[in-house]
Amino acid sequence: MTAGERPGFMARIRRRPTAPAGDPVLVGQFVATPGAAVDQVVPQLNAHVPAGDPLTAWDRRCAEYRLVSPANRRKFTVIVVGTGLAGAGAAAALGELGFQVDSFTFHDAPRRAHSVAAQGGINAARARKVDGDSIVRFVTDTIKGGDFRGREADVVRLATESARVIDHLQAIGAPFAREYGGQLATRSFGGVQVSRTYYARGQTGQQLQVATAQALLRQAQRGTVRLHTRSEMLDLVVADGRAQGIVTRNLVTGAVEFHPGHAVVLATGGYGSVYFHSTLAMNSNATATWRAHRRGALFASPSFVQFHPTALPVSSHWQSKTTLMSESLRNDGRIWVPVKGGDPRLPNQIPEEERDYYLERRYPAYGNLTPRDVASRAARDEIDGGRGVGPLRNSVYLDFRDAIARLGKDAITERYGNLFDMYHDATGEDPYVEPMRIAPGAHFTMGGLWSDYDMMTSVPGLFVAGEAGNGYHGANRLGANSLLSACVDGWFTLPRSVPNWLAGLGSVPLLAPDEPAPQESIAEVNDRVELFLSNDGSVRPVTFHRQLGALLYTGCGVARSASSLTDTLERVRELRAEFWRDVKVDGRAGQINQELEKALRVADFLELGELMVVDALDRTESCGAHFRAEHVLPDGEARRDDVHWANVSAWETTPDGGHRRHSEPLTYQLVPLQVRDYR
Repeated sequence: MTAGERPGFMARIRRRPTAPAGDPVLVGQFVATPGAAVDQVVPQLNAHVPAGDPLTAWDRRCAEYRLVSPANRRKFTVIVVGTGLAGAGAAAALGELGFQVDSFTFHDAPRRAHSVAAQGGINAARARKVDGDSIVRFVTDTIKGGDFRGREADVVRLATESARVIDHLQAIGAPFAREYGGQLATRSFGGVQVSRTYYARGQTGQQLQVATAQALLRQAQRGTVRLHTRSEMLDLVVADGRAQGIVTRNLVTGAVEFHPGHAVVLATGGYGSVYFHSTLAMNSNATATWRAHRRGALFASPSFVQFHPTALPVSSHWQSKTTLMSESLRNDGRIWVPVKGGDPRLPNQIPEEERDYYLERRYPAYGNLTPRDVASRAARDEIDGGRGVGPLRNSVYLDFRDAIARLGKDAITERYGNLFDMYHDATGEDPYVEPMRIAPGAHFTMGGLWSDYDMMTSVPGLFVAGEAGNGYHGANRLGANSLLSACVDGWFTLPRSVPNWLAGLGSVPLLAPDEPAPQESIAEVNDRVELFLSNDGSVRPVTFHRQLGALLYTGCGVARSASSLTDTLERVRELRAEFWRDVKVDGRAGQINQELEKALRVADFLELGELMVVDALDRTESCGAHFRAEHVLPDGEARRDDVHWANVSAWETTPDGGHRRHSEPLTYQLVPLQVRDYR
């Protein structure tokens, strides 16, 4: 049977636009016009947050979790997809407990996972400097930074476990920076007024990833973890109403295989690379989470995408990605543009009185350390207002002149030397002599698979961790909370919640490979592959990815509007239809084939991109990184609508390609709803 003969298959993988842009979109159990604030009709999602004091919720939930006895743990198999901080941590921790773990990565080694690229640091509410920090202060900063669109109890768990994370990472070998006396060093990051960020110079992600990968390999050597490299997940297998395995493609041999498990954990990172130009690695993708979504896992807040304010600007059409410069640079660097738009002078020729330090002017309480969404919008305002700098007038300056004069070059080199070297390698410019040029770049996704308090998705037995889930961050993530959330999920949450699920399964056997569900999934993956290889097209997959990214940057980027989103929705649907008509994939299935890998990922990006725009149209408010031009306060800041939108939108994609919104209400006990003010 061919792909076209399998009932419903082509409808699922090759969906055509179901309605032109501007027509009604399926929301809830009824049809609503895109962009209209609507009441929720579908049953509200239950996050299973323990009732009562959120400060004690996590301890109470841990006391309630069911356990699996040590003698029975080896009878259970857990699949963990991804070997970044969340995935490698979860696999190592579950393996240490005695469970059988199958760990999958499409890299050739677990340490190559993208967590290695994080630079600045990892937060912890340890109040080491006696500067007013505390658990409640951490929660307040994070909830406020996320513009009150994150789950409060989850953030409390993040803060509670943060102190243990630092101790644990030290124990497994992470070399945190230390002060002269030997104590651990900390610094500040955006959106906070305390010093809670621990770091390893500009290599924090790399050092934490190496330590965590070594812990994973220790379990592989012990035999509790089976490591599958160069294997990409292409489908989730759901049988009897629960996740029971995955289907992978071996990137070397092309073999499509089923792997059974009693539970599945997805820790595959975010989807910021949907924008093409992003700070993520070129092979970062959304396929694992999107395939799980198409099997029933709700996708939460897909339009919540963070643009990092200190990315390097795009310098040419042929540039394949942008480069991240750590937010830590904003501790000492000052951000400015010339007062006069189009000023042709070199930056060092512009006198002090003709420089606009716009963040310090607009947000004096936080200055250059405003949250990322605020800093990125402000930069975009300056660039769009004609005050951008650089050859393409698409950036702003990050200047260390005053810091070098105040502290000396040696002190700045000690703090940021490797970052300065990286900037020099990327641009050929010396940041010790002239200011860096930075611009907002697609970076982190606050959206992802919806999960409850136990990190379980809407598919029983399917868990999510790290950036792959909608997590802790609401509508905007504070810097240095990403490494923390990944570590908390992997090392301290899933090792408790996954065994609780397994304890309820009893002695149920693994799903046999010859059962209908895995056989159907394998057949559909093979048909999908064959469809690409047999398509008589003329355009490479990367071209469609580039076009999709340009559409999303323009219409669903740092700022959005009803008109830009409506136009973008129509054009994304047209691009998806063109993709299936004219994509060209060379090579064969049974070999290394990067064009095929790219095509599979771009197909999912196109579907995800549509949902991102639908979500942005549907949410008629401004909050955090979701900034709608129609919903602005008189001072230009975001106007939230807490009456209609104090909730998480979790989307279902129907078999016919429609989108149905489910909702999780958000309430706050520790941090009362308020308008964010960083002035």
